[in-house]
Amino acid sequence: MPKCTDEAIEFGRVGRRIVQAAFDGGDIVSDGGVLLLKRVDERLGLTRAAALALGDERRSASVEHSVHSLLAQRIYGLCLGWSDVCDHNVLRNDLVMQTAVGRAEPLASAPTLSRLETRATPQHAAALHEVLMQQFIAGHAKAPKELVLDVDATHVPLHGEQERGHFHAYYDNYCYLPLYVFAGQDLLACVLRPSDRDPASVVSALIKRLLVPLRRAGPKTKIVVRADSGFCRPRVLQRLERWGVSYIIGLQKNSRLKQQVELA
Repeated sequence: MPKCTDEAIEFGRVGRRIVQAAFDGGDIVSDGGVLLLKRVDERLGLTRAAALALGDERRSASVEHSVHSLLAQRIYGLCLGWSDVCDHNVLRNDLVMQTAVGRAEPLASAPTLSRLETRATPQHAAALHEVLMQQFIAGHAKAPKELVLDVDATHVPLHGEQERGHFHAYYDNYCYLPLYVFAGQDLLACVLRPSDRDPASVVSALIKRLLVPLRRAGPKTKIVVRADSGFCRPRVLQRLERWGVSYIIGLQKNSRLKQQVELA
């Protein structure tokens, strides 16, 4: 952490606005860390790559906010803990948020951001997954000897009359049940799914999609899939074996299995 001094820390310029961190008063914001987040994003090129993947089919004469600025605004807000689109009716006038996005005027309103999200298609989701994968591959100087893919689903509680909201007895509420695939701390895939469907029903297809770029980048990398007993299905295991993928998948307890363990 930098020491508190009288010297200002320069963050560059946005139009005529000079951006700096100082300790001599002035306007105070609680989300100053977004400027550091912007630096990380610029180095990775994440929001810019995502914007290119999504494309822009809007009529250019009516566009005030680029897809890149919309994504940066929404993603930075999520990273700061502002999860609701309606939060941006206030955030759009926040000076530090404007600076991070690269504008010296109000950012996009909640309805504009909502239109960005509701126009998304499965093809857009596939394109964004490709961005995540390319970011992951670019983050390794050379292909690892072994790569463990952790697969799991987690619930997203729902409130009100949400579309395709179903009650899940295990979580004891109405929820979605998105499926995630991680490699260490890196997110490789996220599929939003209703909670009335078995999460194992799509896991083999998702793993197959990830195998193509991973094996292209590292043909000799040993790939291991790790998951709990909720994904232990004969079809899943058969496909992983057919594709030459190792796996560590739990088995749900049952009387026959317990008997075999006691005899062992």
